[in-house]
Amino acid sequence: MRTFTEEQNMFRDTYRKFLEAEIVPNMEKWQEQGIVDREAFTKAGDQGFLMIWPDEQYGGMGDTDFRFEQIIIEETARVGCASWLNTLHSRLVGSYIQHFGNDEQKQRFLPGCITGEKILAIAMTEPDAGSDLAGMRTTLCEDEDHFILNGSKTYISNGINADYVVVAGKSDPENNPHAMTLCIVERGMEGFERGRNLDKMGMKAQDTAELFFSNVKIPKENILGEPGNGFFYLMQGLAEERLIAAVGSIASARRAFNLTREFVMERKVFGKPLSYMQNTQFKMAEMDAEIEILEVFIDHLVAEHNEERLTPNMAAKAKLQSTEIEWKMLDLGVQLHGGAGYMKEYPICNMFTDARINRILAGSSEIMKLIISREIFSENYSSNLD
Repeated sequence: MRTFTEEQNMFRDTYRKFLEAEIVPNMEKWQEQGIVDREAFTKAGDQGFLMIWPDEQYGGMGDTDFRFEQIIIEETARVGCASWLNTLHSRLVGSYIQHFGNDEQKQRFLPGCITGEKILAIAMTEPDAGSDLAGMRTTLCEDEDHFILNGSKTYISNGINADYVVVAGKSDPENNPHAMTLCIVERGMEGFERGRNLDKMGMKAQDTAELFFSNVKIPKENILGEPGNGFFYLMQGLAEERLIAAVGSIASARRAFNLTREFVMERKVFGKPLSYMQNTQFKMAEMDAEIEILEVFIDHLVAEHNEERLTPNMAAKAKLQSTEIEWKMLDLGVQLHGGAGYMKEYPICNMFTDARINRILAGSSEIMKLIISREIFSENYSSNLD
């Protein structure tokens, strides 16, 4: 049984109406132009649907209950608007300012992000540094009263729209490959340039770009946390990032299941609905069971996260299983749709291509298995039955 408060259920209903009025009607246009209009962020901000967790002094609701973010992710997936990626702005990037920014930085950056006037991105990935952050080549080194940023980043979501970009760079590249520093790069800073909006397999409405930094002068007031500790800051945020991915992926799997269920009940094969076929029944029964089990597990992890008990291992398991089950359901959905599943006019088609990135982002399935296996073979390992 899922546990949401009356306030959270009201929030879900209000947010659902907002999506249906302001976001859903524009998705086709945004997919065609390859970028979400900035107006989507300001409209969401006007109604309090961006970054609800900051304190009221910054313009937020001050509610840190992750259930609200879970609702936003689930409802966005339910109507097929996942490529808006509003949670990237609201939670994935915003949390770095919340956790590692000082009060002056929060006062300066958060209000515009809460209203949607300013859009956030985070830049870690490089051509030779994805999951392996130690391979990063971008440098962010202190120089008198400021820092100098040099390097490039790629596959950066919100890369075109972003006004503030949290960038990671090595602060002692010769002596310590894990010494990294985080900074906030602002639109218009000299030496900061954007490449093209990359043409992707899916998530067409999400602008994804290359970013280039050539002797960008970063004032010390834009450094997040302590210089040199950026690697540890990034590690701290990964568990929540993977929980976010899990929530979105299992919500997508449930939507794919519902779409496929409706289709097979209407589609006639040999004079009978496809849902009458035993193969269809068995395959859908299997998926319903697997999705529901993951829904329960992820709900449990949201509760654990609210109590600050979410571990990297828990998050890795949720991210691995949810993205793999989502892909399994989408593959089945396309198959049971037959030729229709290959046509863009059917939602299952776009869902299929959009979801392929989910087994890669926030750490690939292979990296998740590596994290899980490390605990299995550690001296402190114990199962729930021990």
